[in-house]
Amino acid sequence: MRRKLVIGNWKMHGSNHLVLELLNRLKKGLDETDRVEIGVCPTALHLSLASDTLLGSQIKLGAQNANAGISGAFTGEVAAAMLLEYGVSYCLVGHSERRELFFETDPDVAEKFAAVQAAGLTPVLCFGESLAQREQEATEPAILAQVDAVLAQVGVQAFADAVLAYEPIWAIGTGITATPKQAQAVHALVRQHVAALDSPVAKNLRIIYGGSVKSNNAAELFSQADIDGGLVGGASLSAEEFIAICKSADSK
Repeated sequence: MRRKLVIGNWKMHGSNHLVLELLNRLKKGLDETDRVEIGVCPTALHLSLASDTLLGSQIKLGAQNANAGISGAFTGEVAAAMLLEYGVSYCLVGHSERRELFFETDPDVAEKFAAVQAAGLTPVLCFGESLAQREQEATEPAILAQVDAVLAQVGVQAFADAVLAYEPIWAIGTGITATPKQAQAVHALVRQHVAALDSPVAKNLRIIYGGSVKSNNAAELFSQADIDGGLVGGASLSAEEFIAICKSADSK
């Protein structure tokens, strides 16, 4: 059975005070949550503080971004290998905000995925369709194109050590959530697509859902056959909300 996974993406939010307060509350509130894997992705500036604060905790540390290069003249960027020095386990790649605001292409995302995995981190590959694509009934080709770009770069076996995250763009930060049926349909589609290449990899592949996940909808989302947890945005900045979401996953 695939172990549920819940990751909080703090985006560009936080301060030293917030990191300490939030993580200490999460550690206390999640100390008996055994059946779900939990991670948080603070800003790069707060990775060191978060790493120290989480020492000895079951909560894992994630990064929001990494450059595909090993090193070099890339002002303002961070290489995946550098993240290891701070105890980072996961790294998001291909988040819609990176694609839309920073113009990352499918090939860019594929290169980042490969670099993150080569450095020893677990890539969390984000993919999703826009509202226009969904209204035009183009969800399937839009999503599979994003997944296939990575498969073409690294091969299906790379998904044995990766996490996929379906984030419908139209549901991120809007308060609108895909219905459990809509989300399950996309998760099943992607799993079947991977299964056509390698059935054992697909069976064990964790595909989590992101898109306005909250405590009042998490349990129903996580109860779907192919939804293996959540990538949580704004709600992960509230200790009470995030703890409740994690416990929803722990009960499934």
